[in-house]
Amino acid sequence: MGHHQPERPEENLGWLLATVSHAYTTALTAALEDVNVTPRAYCVLKTALGGEYSQTALAHAIGLDKTTMVVTIDALEKAGLVERRMSTHDRRARVIAVTEAGRGKVAEGEDIVARVQEQVLATLGADREPFLAALLQLSCGPLSEPSPCSHPVRRRRTTAVAAA
Repeated sequence: MGHHQPERPEENLGWLLATVSHAYTTALTAALEDVNVTPRAYCVLKTALGGEYSQTALAHAIGLDKTTMVVTIDALEKAGLVERRMSTHDRRARVIAVTEAGRGKVAEGEDIVARVQEQVLATLGADREPFLAALLQLSCGPLSEPSPCSHPVRRRRTTAVAAA
């Protein structure tokens, strides 16, 4: 019986995806520090601009757990970037409303996210479009729904990619 050779990192999809994701998130985090916002906060602000979301609906929309969302919204509220307001549709419901300062932060963030994304993708040259198409195909195909798992894997959403 021959010994099984360990997988080379470049043949390990999980390692490649995790490494690229971590490096991209780190670059994005560093760039967004210029406007004092984290990728998570930016993602929450950008998503909240898209409609009247309760805190729970917002958490669901971007794949954040409830506790993390509460902490994030509290920090954004303290910074004057969001307010908890009554819904215009349901007087009993409270929604997360982005303030003028928050809108400004999103605008600044959009420019930064676009710049970082462009810098990263520019290195691919002609492979850029096929790469993005392949990632989209994976995200919409077999990986679009979580696989049945006896120990569900907690989803780490620390990037602004979803909102970019």
